[in-house]
Amino acid sequence: MGSILIKLVGSSINALSYLSKTSAANKALTLFSKPRRGQINQAQFDFLATAKKEILYYESHEIMTYRWIGTKKTILLVHGWESNSGRWKPLINHLKNKDHNIIALDAPAHGNSGSGYFNALLYAEFINEVAKKFKPHIIVGHSVGGMATVFFQKKYQLKGIQKLVLLGAPSNFKDVLKRYTDMLRYNRRVTEQLNLEIIEQFGSSPESFSTAKYIQTIHAEGLIIHDKDDNIIPYNDALLIKENYKNSKLISTKGLGHSLNHKSVTFYISEFIEN
Repeated sequence: MGSILIKLVGSSINALSYLSKTSAANKALTLFSKPRRGQINQAQFDFLATAKKEILYYESHEIMTYRWIGTKKTILLVHGWESNSGRWKPLINHLKNKDHNIIALDAPAHGNSGSGYFNALLYAEFINEVAKKFKPHIIVGHSVGGMATVFFQKKYQLKGIQKLVLLGAPSNFKDVLKRYTDMLRYNRRVTEQLNLEIIEQFGSSPESFSTAKYIQTIHAEGLIIHDKDDNIIPYNDALLIKENYKNSKLISTKGLGHSLNHKSVTFYISEFIEN
């Protein structure tokens, strides 16, 4: 979203708040919950066509899954915001050569999955449906996909999950929300009402939804990878998650940015899976 458009959108929602705080906050929440990107491009389409596809369901929402069949451990790949399963191509090709059984899913409102909106709690339910079906031993989650993975495992505690890999994952939802409200320059009327709307819709305040807090309940071995130059999710988030995730190792990279889509990261993940 360009800087001029950001300013216009933020200003319009701020103006609306003087007529109706609730309407303004609902518009802000809708904007926050609707990805602008994440659809599949031609190269990704061609790659995903090599997988065995299956649609699962959570309530009325379709969950698109992709499977590359192997004989070794089952690995579930969980992408992040405004992305899709095609982003995993380098890692999938590497893991295929190792003969792993690989599953990927598209998030709510991303790729070929259903839902007109996205949030990490809904994503966690998608992950649970996929995990029940395919019974993964290892889950790799990028960005908010890592957060949703932790939310899922905290709630369901699947015993078959042996290892988790968190790539550039945010430590707390409240910080993600603050970065959004700061970017749009929402006034206090909007931000305060937005917090109330989240409580009403999800049953808890933004502070309650915390990767760093939830990770304390998870016993699977963990690998955290985060780039020091990440300008989307600050590196400090990784330090906070590591502080609370006792059975984990942190690998810090430099110059890879938020995507972490690099051969060195593929090597780190593969080494963690194989050991």
